[in-house]
Amino acid sequence: MATLSTTMPTMLDWAKTRDPSGNTADIVEMLAQVNSAAQDQVMVEGNLPTGHQTTIRTGLPTAYYRMVNAGTPPSKATQVQVTENCAMLESRSHVDFKQANLQNDSVAYRLQQARAHVEGMSQTDATTMFYGSAANPEEYVGLSNRYNDLSAANADNIIDAGGTSTDNMSVWLIGWGDNAIHGIFPKGSNVGIDHQDLGVDDVDDADGNPFRAYKDLFQLDKGLVVANWQYGVRIANIDNSDLIGATGTQAASAATAVIKLMSRAIDHIPSIDSVNAAFYVNRTLASHLRVAALDKSNSAVTIEPAINQFGRSIHQMMFLGIPVRLQDVLTVAEARVV
Repeated sequence: MATLSTTMPTMLDWAKTRDPSGNTADIVEMLAQVNSAAQDQVMVEGNLPTGHQTTIRTGLPTAYYRMVNAGTPPSKATQVQVTENCAMLESRSHVDFKQANLQNDSVAYRLQQARAHVEGMSQTDATTMFYGSAANPEEYVGLSNRYNDLSAANADNIIDAGGTSTDNMSVWLIGWGDNAIHGIFPKGSNVGIDHQDLGVDDVDDADGNPFRAYKDLFQLDKGLVVANWQYGVRIANIDNSDLIGATGTQAASAATAVIKLMSRAIDHIPSIDSVNAAFYVNRTLASHLRVAALDKSNSAVTIEPAINQFGRSIHQMMFLGIPVRLQDVLTVAEARVV
């Protein structure tokens, strides 16, 4: 049974060690509540002010058998340096001064407004983590654009579920670790997260007329590094219509049925007990798996009592001992991966 490593710091862990005031930790906690990957994703401080440069081994040295009195030719590993940049995500909150102070607790009211901004940032970051594209230089490149070619070097970790239409979805198995797949924040920054209370100032309404408002700025500087592509597995081309109808490629007897492919995905991770491993699914897939957990003949999917990172009792969905996390940003309208 795979267990989450306790030695690799997640974003919440970094926040707790970096900000004695608790301000950033509170924001990170809100991020973790609305973005399930935040509780698993290992974070590494970048070695650059704007990101992280890493060396990735692309080939091993050649080993030779030799005879007595015969030499061995030299060989070497091949490697490439990759620089990953952190994207700068921002959200601003303007709360009418009068409206806030009409409340019994103006601070609580501002926090209520802030939560919406933090949730929006969290959802945007989650979308970028899975779908960010180099075509949008302000973003970082997400997982779908790194695992998107069945003839690429990492094609061994793209499992084709057989869907051929445009209503496809993916299931992701990610092993988070500092030598596997991890998030990054800029060197010397506060876990990439910052909240600035800008005080009270004039802001303009829709007609350009000024009014006094509390102003807050929220910033999240973050990137993604795939140090070893073997620690990410994409089950692609899961046909949404087939899954809902339990027919075709998603019939129980089909070799491409998602539960069978999730089992196969585990064997694509080199050392699953050495990383924070989790499956990420959309709501349609989560519902399918939850129903599967009720089937007495099925022992792969379970719903187990657990305590989350905030000390609250939950019922965690597990697949063969690996947490299954809900990610609403995962769409049911993916193009076919070929």
